[in-house]
Amino acid sequence: QVQLVESGGGLVQAGGSLRLSCAASGRTFSNYDMAWFRQAPGKEHDFVAAITWSGGSTTYADSVKGRFTISRDNDKNTVYLQMNSLVPEDTAVYYCAAGPYGTRWFGNMSYWGKGTLVTVSS
Repeated sequence: QVQLVESGGGLVQAGGSLRLSCAASGRTFSNYDMAWFRQAPGKEHDFVAAITWSGGSTTYADSVKGRFTISRDNDKNTVYLQMNSLVPEDTAVYYCAAGPYGTRWFGNMSYWGKGTLVTVSS
């Protein structure tokens, strides 16, 4: 089992920045590829970004490319999502998840946290 706890969400004005963190415990964190998903009210979980277990490769949804950066620190068992130039459409609950790199379907993830709410005001 892997336990994941997200933090860093909050209310920010459009154009602002936030940094989300996801702390992992349980099984060896460095064995897992990690990803961020988000869910806006009334919508499905949407893929945001993913990173391989080593941090050597990353991939992003087109909607966040150039604005968001995913990274990880295996010594701290933590994955991050730096979000810049936020827009109201980024408002959602953000989830970190452990699962195969390259899949963009939340249903394929093995573990996920409870999420952290990001609200971007216009």
